[in-house]
Amino acid sequence: MFSFPPQLVGRVWRLGKLRHSRAFSTTLEVHSISEPTNYCRDLVRKHDYEAFLISQLYPRRYQPGYYALRAFYIELATVKEAVSQIALGQGRFVFWRNAVKDIFRNQPPRHPVAMALFQTTKNSQLSPYHFQRMIDAREEELLSPAHLTVESMTAHAESTSSTFFYLILSLLGQQSDTLSHAASHLGVAHSFTTLLRAFPFHIAQGVMVIPAEITAKHGVNQQEVFTKRETSKELEDTVFEFATIANDHLMTAREMFKETGGKVPQEVMPLFSAGIPTASILARLEAVNFNVFHPTLQMRDWRLPWRVLRSYYKRTF
Repeated sequence: MFSFPPQLVGRVWRLGKLRHSRAFSTTLEVHSISEPTNYCRDLVRKHDYEAFLISQLYPRRYQPGYYALRAFYIELATVKEAVSQIALGQGRFVFWRNAVKDIFRNQPPRHPVAMALFQTTKNSQLSPYHFQRMIDAREEELLSPAHLTVESMTAHAESTSSTFFYLILSLLGQQSDTLSHAASHLGVAHSFTTLLRAFPFHIAQGVMVIPAEITAKHGVNQQEVFTKRETSKELEDTVFEFATIANDHLMTAREMFKETGGKVPQEVMPLFSAGIPTASILARLEAVNFNVFHPTLQMRDWRLPWRVLRSYYKRTF
């Protein structure tokens, strides 16, 4: 048996109860640029419950950097939903592309996320390439949100979720082929399962997030899905195949640590704890027979805080 330090248990478990807190549901408080870390933390808390939950596992000296990087990720990921015209979205990506250049020139723009990133780059060895790669991928997504092949979608996931994990590895000062390969596969699994959980939202926007080669294979009528917004045998078979691919990537990430009995180095366990929400989504999908419209999938897993803590101390995901 193992025990948890009371401080960490308290922090994580309180976050597990945030759905009952008025503070979590209120509008994001505007912070001045003099408080960029607070701004980033609140942005993550508002938009990404699992990421905010996992943030409590990071040593305090790394938390500001984590919030900055995740806030940057959220800023890019939400551009499509935040603008009414493609040209406006492209304008935002131009801003962030220039902001990254200025950050590495020690001249960050007066934007709280950019200011937080600037401070993070001063304390860690981060590559501007990874930031630009994420920007390019999100701009491509803005112009062409659907994918024809699994290969194309995998490449996109590697350029977004996996690249974010590469930045986290750099933040933690942990670099190796094993960790990078594991982070790459975890990123793909995380990206695919996130898309599946958000399937109803994307369908409402007229976007089919599962690659066309899979929907066509199972005879899914995409227009019918957009119109009816309900499950079918064909759609469930499609979701099953896509979820299986995600699960295969998750398993591959775990196998990268087989030489240590599946144990992840404690220093990077906060990063790989992201595999716990990913596994939870896949398990819940299976429980409802891969019906992506099932309402329980939009509910938070009340057991997640405990699972995250347990996996952190067992050093597995």
